[in-house]
Amino acid sequence: MRQQHKTFQAIEVGDGGDGRWAAYARTLWQEMEGLLTAEGRTVQGADRVRALFHAHMPELVPVLHRLAGQLDRPEADVFLTHAALRPFSPACTQIGQNGTLLRNYDLPPHQCEGTIVSSRFLRPVIGMQDMLWGLLDGMNDAGLALSLTWGGRSAHGRGFAILIVVRYLLETCDTVDEAVDRLQSLPIAVPQNLTLVDPVKAVTVFVGPDMAPTVAPDACAANHQHLPVTDEQERALHTQERLRAIRAAGTNVAAMLKPPLYRSADEQGSRTLYTAHYRPAEGHVTYYWPGESWPQSFRDFTPGTRTVTFDQAT
Repeated sequence: MRQQHKTFQAIEVGDGGDGRWAAYARTLWQEMEGLLTAEGRTVQGADRVRALFHAHMPELVPVLHRLAGQLDRPEADVFLTHAALRPFSPACTQIGQNGTLLRNYDLPPHQCEGTIVSSRFLRPVIGMQDMLWGLLDGMNDAGLALSLTWGGRSAHGRGFAILIVVRYLLETCDTVDEAVDRLQSLPIAVPQNLTLVDPVKAVTVFVGPDMAPTVAPDACAANHQHLPVTDEQERALHTQERLRAIRAAGTNVAAMLKPPLYRSADEQGSRTLYTAHYRPAEGHVTYYWPGESWPQSFRDFTPGTRTVTFDQAT
């Protein structure tokens, strides 16, 4: 077995206005701007996504301007709307139960930003960041936590990448019910599953460009929604197997660090990159890897880095 390494980091960026976020984002800009769609590079496309963001996420418009102004790049504000990005499809597993959100995030290591961010754009939020200010999962100071998985279907439409939706809901909502209500009016570009947890409720909601938000039978998700899973998809993703396993295990961290929930690298290089265990009512999250953990909280957020070693099949 050869080994693969991935460095995760934790940073504080405040309200985004003091240069810390911009200093970090500039190091990734060349890589990130390549993810902007061709439409987003046109005058008409740029105007469309700006209008979409202003219409659906008005509370975040001042933050968008603050961040884009510091990047000082012609397409920065268009990119940061997350409404003109190439789609991505992470294969993840998650469950909400008894005030806890537990999730595995699966993707090729080089495609994951790997940055835990503590921010105060509109309110205190901690989460695993991607695409400069979007979130793969996170929690806010009201005790609300969210995480995402790909919905397993190839549909694509005009709308937001799910990363900015997670950010928006955490910045503007206090409860699961409030967040689910907000989802009803948000256009989503790609089928995704969101699991939401607060101190008294946990749900999973299926969203996508071709469907109204739909509450799932329970607060669990892998990589399918309400449609049948093909044999080919099951062989590639083991989505039904993982969903059965997490339903049986509940919020058991040890189970998330073992097969079938913990996934070694597949033919595309996708693998479980981290496990996140959120207890949002306590303002606490712990990120896990086999044999290692990294706790963070609103009261005690610790910037730094952790390099994780993965076994890689030869």
